[in-house]
Amino acid sequence: MDAMTEPIRFPTKIAVLLRNDLVGWQELNVTAFLVSGIAHAQPELLGEEYRDADGTAYLPMFGQPVLVFAGDRATLANAHSRALARGLRLAVFTSELFATGNDRDNRAAVQAVGREKLDLVGLALHAGRTVVDKVLKGATMHQ
Repeated sequence: MDAMTEPIRFPTKIAVLLRNDLVGWQELNVTAFLVSGIAHAQPELLGEEYRDADGTAYLPMFGQPVLVFAGDRATLANAHSRALARGLRLAVFTSELFATGNDRDNRAAVQAVGREKLDLVGLALHAGRTVVDKVLKGATMHQ
């Protein structure tokens, strides 16, 4: 393979873990919200602005893939605990957020519940590849 066709290996992973009992619109909604947290916390992960052949500018996106995983409630709880034990920053989405309509109410819904009792439906993180693999142990690639 030449340099143009050789796959790029990133030293880090951006990963989203979704609970495996969500319906389609929920999976998409949760994923979108969670990755916005990663983009905010680590803007250096964003690539350059896109331009088409006519010169129209488009917003930049992550410069590396976002991997999406699935797991049951226990898998999410375990991943949450492992990530916090490693001092990682996470984006979280709880089931209560499906009933709120704005950021203020979202934050209040999360703040009302202790860390061990959060009804997690998704989380997102960015860390070294092996760290992410350890945190997400038991999760499978989303189908």
